[in-house]
Amino acid sequence: MSLSLAANPAATPPRANLLLAQLPAEDRARWSAQLETVELLKGRVLFEAGTPATHVYFPITAIVSLIHTTHSGASTQVAMIGSEGAAGLAAAMGGESPACRGVVQRAGLAFRMRVPMVREEMLRAGPATSLLLRYVQSLLSQIAHTAVCNRHHSLERQLCRWLLQSLDRQHGHCELSVTQESISNLLGVRREGVTESAQRLQAAGLIRYSRGHIAVLDRPGLEARACECYALLKQDFQRLLPQGQDDASAATSATFAPVAVQA
Repeated sequence: MSLSLAANPAATPPRANLLLAQLPAEDRARWSAQLETVELLKGRVLFEAGTPATHVYFPITAIVSLIHTTHSGASTQVAMIGSEGAAGLAAAMGGESPACRGVVQRAGLAFRMRVPMVREEMLRAGPATSLLLRYVQSLLSQIAHTAVCNRHHSLERQLCRWLLQSLDRQHGHCELSVTQESISNLLGVRREGVTESAQRLQAAGLIRYSRGHIAVLDRPGLEARACECYALLKQDFQRLLPQGQDDASAATSATFAPVAVQA
């Protein structure tokens, strides 16, 4: 299976990858020669745990889930990555093979860069390296909060956190294209539990759901219902990677070449 050819690079969505947007202008110009634009299809596996990764992905409109799978076959999403970050960085930091599977949760565009090139950039030990290391710290924080949340908080509160995290990566859209079965697989819980929790949220007027779609009707109410993990994650990310007003426009200042990719 192949990824679709990305659209004209000049038509890259207004909000591109915010991590790349924070690169100093000199680094961004150098990276632009190495970055490719690809369209990621929902469900595509970008890299497997224990298998050398070939690329680091910087989502634009796509969302990537990091999935950890046990020997028994049980799986849980441990992190979610959208236009704020990068998927597969561990492979460029000497790990070669990621510890988790990277799966496209929401189809869309992304930039990608070959692992050796990202590793070479990180060895420069300049502002770009510092930026990527701060992002890795924020990603580790997300993984840690997810582990605590899954262990100690109710499924309803977990669902609220997951919905809010997904919305944050959809650039203002308040409707998610996702089934309850998919959510249960990502959270590592029974589908019946997700159904019951979604019914309570709908009865409270916070969401409206139908098969394959969940619309958030009352975001402040959803935030109030979520556990503290969501707010703490946002605070931590902003502390490590504060975003200025010019970040989004900076992300589109460079033009990246589209490419067709073979799986």
